[in-house]
Amino acid sequence: MSYPQPRYLGDTGEASGTFRPASTPPELTMPSGTRVHYLGTGGSTGGAYGLYRWEMGPRTGGASPHFHRSFTESFYVLSGTVRLYDGKRWVDGVPGDFLHVPEGGIHAFGNESSEPASMLILFTPGAPREEYFETLAEVRAAGRELSPEEWTELYRRHDQFMV
Repeated sequence: MSYPQPRYLGDTGEASGTFRPASTPPELTMPSGTRVHYLGTGGSTGGAYGLYRWEMGPRTGGASPHFHRSFTESFYVLSGTVRLYDGKRWVDGVPGDFLHVPEGGIHAFGNESSEPASMLILFTPGAPREEYFETLAEVRAAGRELSPEEWTELYRRHDQFMV
């Protein structure tokens, strides 16, 4: 393994960091009450990665088993207990636990406990997942039921393959 090709070619460096205070409100609140903070998006990181803080209330469920073809996904538990599926088994992830899923890896997550839980979700490269989660929130908030064809199209657009 070696370092990637340089993307910055200057000689002196530059002041280009972005600070986000912890007090910044979430960009998305799901009908379940889950709050999603877009800490870094593919758009804001030049496509390098997407990083979200995912804050779930008690028994808010989560994602069913699925995989992606074009990006990896990693989960780091910050608080509470998060059910994580690694494609073979479900485990109760506790603070400090980490799950990395390469492209094609089946995975799922959720909060089935009676306590709140939070985690970081990292996508590499920076897939534009914001629209996917915002669409899910809109559909659920409106009480809409998508047809099988609509689900298929939504999943196709967002590199989501359910198993």
